[in-house]
Amino acid sequence: MLNYIWGGLIISSLLFAVVSDVGDLTRDAYRNGQPLPVEVAFPEGYDADRRSVPVSIRIDPGTFREFYGVEAAPSEPFSGVLRQSQEGVVLRFDGGSDLPDPLSTIQVVSQSRDEELQGSLVDFAPLTGVGGSASAGLVFEEVRFVKMNAISQAALDFAETAAEISLGLIGVLALFLGLLKIAEDAGVIYALVRLVRPVLKPLFPGIPDDHPALGMIALNMAANVFGLGNAATPFGIKAMEELQTLNPSEDTATDDMVMLLAINTASVQLVPPVLLLALMGLQINQLIFAIIITTSLSLVIAITAAKLYSRLPGARASNPLLHPPIPATASGPPAPSSEGEG
Repeated sequence: MLNYIWGGLIISSLLFAVVSDVGDLTRDAYRNGQPLPVEVAFPEGYDADRRSVPVSIRIDPGTFREFYGVEAAPSEPFSGVLRQSQEGVVLRFDGGSDLPDPLSTIQVVSQSRDEELQGSLVDFAPLTGVGGSASAGLVFEEVRFVKMNAISQAALDFAETAAEISLGLIGVLALFLGLLKIAEDAGVIYALVRLVRPVLKPLFPGIPDDHPALGMIALNMAANVFGLGNAATPFGIKAMEELQTLNPSEDTATDDMVMLLAINTASVQLVPPVLLLALMGLQINQLIFAIIITTSLSLVIAITAAKLYSRLPGARASNPLLHPPIPATASGPPAPSSEGEG
């Protein structure tokens, strides 16, 4: 079901991007190829022999609104650099300029190596001398299919992120699963089962008393409580594998598996996660009590919801422990009788 949801979201986003980009092209939202009137001032004077000349760029707000058909317009001049070469004259805005839309969108497409908005000047006839200025038209690089390009780039970026996360978890999974195997062979898991049985047994009534799944669940919950998310993942996977050994169905979760998933989704946090500590440092002290209260309430709600769900008629009818699946039997014509006819 989750695959269908993701597929629907992807198709919906692509349709939205196509409709939005076609609308932009139809009304020529970015005025491709049309010069935007600008006024360029030279605080240090203009020199035709210099490759780079510092400039101040002013765009009339009324002209900008009429040109792009938008409400927001720049009110203050921008600083920039005039680049002169045999190919022509390029006007480059300084990085960090607060550009209104659609200039901010054009910047992403027409950015230079330094990620600055730039465009070519036409009808450029400067006045020499200190404080000189010039009126010209500024033509940016053509902009098309902005939404489609953004979605494609986001898909590639998140695919790369997913691969990095997966590779990074290999070492963590190998380490903690190896430690689990050592603990199981040494009898630590079974000792932990006897210790946590009175607490976890009411939450997981379908697990036998001495089953190692209780120990894996305890380790998983302890890792979550102490903010060790990377350690909780292999413990949770191992706990689910142990619960599956008690499940007669291969494609339907038991109530105990649903409860474990609910607890993991809303696990109580007594110690903030390591990643949050790395990001916030000592400022995390201001959030400790809020984290404890919030996660404790979410854990109570998750356990209550899982218990109530297991009592619903539909959930009880699909519970594989209450209604085990009927094993498939070979069908065919009845075997001939070996007894002689009388």
